Amino acid sequence: MATRRPRSIGAGIAAAAAALLAGCASPQLDAQWSDPSIGPSFLRGARVLVACDAFEVVVRQICQDKLAAEVLARGATPVFLAPGFPVATDRSVDAQLLPAAREAGAKAMMVMTVAVAVQDVSQPFQIGIGGFGFGSSGSAGVGVSAPVGGGRVTSGYSANGRVTDVPSGRLVWTAKATAPPSSDINAQMSDLSKLVLGAADKAGLF
Repeated sequence: MATRRPRSIGAGIAAAAAALLAGCASPQLDAQWSDPSIGPSFLRGARVLVACDAFEVVVRQICQDKLAAEVLARGATPVFLAPGFPVATDRSVDAQLLPAAREAGAKAMMVMTVAVAVQDVSQPFQIGIGGFGFGSSGSAGVGVSAPVGGGRVTSGYSANGRVTDVPSGRLVWTAKATAPPSSDINAQMSDLSKLVLGAADKAGLF
């Protein structure tokens, strides 16, 4: 009779992690707030300064493109900061953008801050043989199995979007969403922009 070989602990952990990630495979809206005094369709047909705040330039530009497309699709006109517009990182970004928004004739600002919220590190692949783990990235002695090197790191971003009334400088709406770890940053920024703007739709801003 064939003897069933036990599966390695590492393989069990990897399977459990995969199952957990599969259950959280779509972006989630975490929270939302709206000023009750804001009028209906506040942004429809309006000029809206669109900007993204992110540590990496490439993430900032991708975010801005996706966010602007969502604003345009909802009947508003996105306008942008001039190239090279200076933004200090030691104080509120939104307050620094207000003068530019007023100069551009924008009724409101739609700013989204994106940052890494969660990271996933994939483990080296292992196969259990006789209770010991062996794999392409492992080395083994008698009764010993040790992975060599680390796995690939993928990041999941959070997005904090908010709308500011330009004439008064007053915050009128904000929402936060989080995406699961993925190597496709373009898809994450697209999904987060759609989710945040979808929340703005339901709040009656467009």
